[in-house]
Amino acid sequence: MSQEIAVVGSPEFTTGFRLAGVRKFENVPDDEKETELDDAVTRVLEDDGVGIVVMHDEDLDHLSRQVRQEVETSVEPTMVSIGGGAGSGGLRDKIKRAIGIDLMEEDEQGDNE
Repeated sequence: MSQEIAVVGSPEFTTGFRLAGVRKFENVPDDEKETELDDAVTRVLEDDGVGIVVMHDEDLDHLSRQVRQEVETSVEPTMVSIGGGAGSGGLRDKIKRAIGIDLMEEDEQGDNE
């Protein structure tokens, strides 16, 4: 069974992904994030058809402690946050956890020579 990408966030955030062909999404307007974001993320995490979940990095701050912990430890689906600048370094660790190898390890060894 093939899995899909899902996007969770404000309508402005999800629109670009939807235009690119992402069919699974949860729109949560900015003024409803404190009350609705946990439920939207939980629905996506429980969807067996979802393999990757994309969120804006700033939206992670609106999650409850329990849901945030689920997001940070989820291997399948893999959670990817974007738009966080220097704070989004966890992508490497998430990819390593999801596929079992560090794709960037060789690049770093080459930089030290």
